[in-house]
Amino acid sequence: MFLNLHHPSDSGGKVSFSPLSAATFVFAVKRSKFRFPCSGFMSRLVVVRLSQIGSRLHPEKEMARRTMSLVPQWSSRVFSVELNGAPFYFSTREKHRGEEVPRVFREVQNCARLYSLLVCSSDKIRRAKFYAELKDKLLRELPPECHLSPMSSFLPNVRGSLLNGYFLKDNSESSSPTERLLRDLSERDPVLVCSYLKCEDGQLWTQHLWPHADSPTMEMSKDYYVVPSEAPEYHPSTLNIINSDVFYSFEEAYEVLEKCGDIIPEAMSVLELLPSRAEARRKPDFPVVVIEGLDATGKTTLTESLRDALGTSLLWSPPQCLSPMRARFDREPPLIRRAFYALGNYIVAEQIGQEGMKRPVIVDRFWHSTAAYAIATAVSGQVCNLPAEGSEVYRWPSDLLQPSLVVLLTLDPEERKRRLGNRGQGETKEEHELDHNQLFRLKVETAYQRISGPAIVTVDASPSADQVLQQVLLLIRAKCHL
Repeated sequence: MFLNLHHPSDSGGKVSFSPLSAATFVFAVKRSKFRFPCSGFMSRLVVVRLSQIGSRLHPEKEMARRTMSLVPQWSSRVFSVELNGAPFYFSTREKHRGEEVPRVFREVQNCARLYSLLVCSSDKIRRAKFYAELKDKLLRELPPECHLSPMSSFLPNVRGSLLNGYFLKDNSESSSPTERLLRDLSERDPVLVCSYLKCEDGQLWTQHLWPHADSPTMEMSKDYYVVPSEAPEYHPSTLNIINSDVFYSFEEAYEVLEKCGDIIPEAMSVLELLPSRAEARRKPDFPVVVIEGLDATGKTTLTESLRDALGTSLLWSPPQCLSPMRARFDREPPLIRRAFYALGNYIVAEQIGQEGMKRPVIVDRFWHSTAAYAIATAVSGQVCNLPAEGSEVYRWPSDLLQPSLVVLLTLDPEERKRRLGNRGQGETKEEHELDHNQLFRLKVETAYQRISGPAIVTVDASPSADQVLQQVLLLIRAKCHL
């Protein structure tokens, strides 16, 4: 649909819009300074991005272009297959130089056929949504003799180069069902498919990248040898964290939800609640203290006690206005889910700015939690795989209000588990992960400690609630002069 809208300050000028989805159009009109001749509705201008419309209308052509753009750098890429939680790396060469066979290929039975699928699209939303759905699709439609392992491909130390997917080992009697499904995926969806063949000598393996149907001129008939590759300096999962798992600006998170308007109606409701960027940075007159920590470390008890003892305002992140939408966004892939929670922090920042003009403010969780959980989830494997302390991954967003003090509550795992049991409530997915995965818990706690920006003080929450309260009151009075 093409639209001509009149600007109220123009006598006869018109602005033409390209085809828009219904949801995007409604939002654009409601939030713009334009009006129909019969309407007097005016509000602040919001730029509607239309750059993705072409790729959504012609996904096959977009996929072909994306494939072609990767081909010149293909031999520079490193591939990682995760087996039993550990990554194994290999790369490709046009000529074999006597290297040994990568471990991933050494123990393959003679009858097994190997494939890899990498999700590849310049549209971040489409890529995230499809990757989230791909595993279920493969498990549902592949023969039961097929085995999947997480896989990725990347250019070493190049931010944004990471492609995620799966490594497929097919032990079924016939390759026809598997290859039929993979061919269909490669032609219709944002997926790069490779097959791996054992050479006649029975030792070496080669990789063959399947050409896309819309790029018949792509010369990919040549096979490339697979060879071992050293582990990269930085774990590959860290390459795509910035503005995909953790957001560092209002604009980046806003853009993700804006592009989701035609597939997630609740996204528009979230955008309507957002403050201006200036309001999210406004420094209040009174101190702001954030209480952080894992579930069941005593945050709720402490924040309520601090409010009563100091006569402060008490706020929560995510803000209560987002509660009706949390279940909807918790079902979305990390890119969309993290953008939702990131924007929640900007809503809270506006509330802090307003309340902080009248009295001190206590906040139950803020950006630390949003970032720490996202980083720990995104980075697979051991704690040592996390970005090193001082990495830009841990930097505080420059356009987000910084609190005066951050208190991080820590607790012995067994005591925390006992407290969770005493709640008499069902575990959330995060609580279950924290209880049953000590490694994940350690990664979250490490990420908490490494975040830079506002001052952070760790407090042992093992003593009684009153003892913890008195200790934190001393800290606040010493550092915030209350």
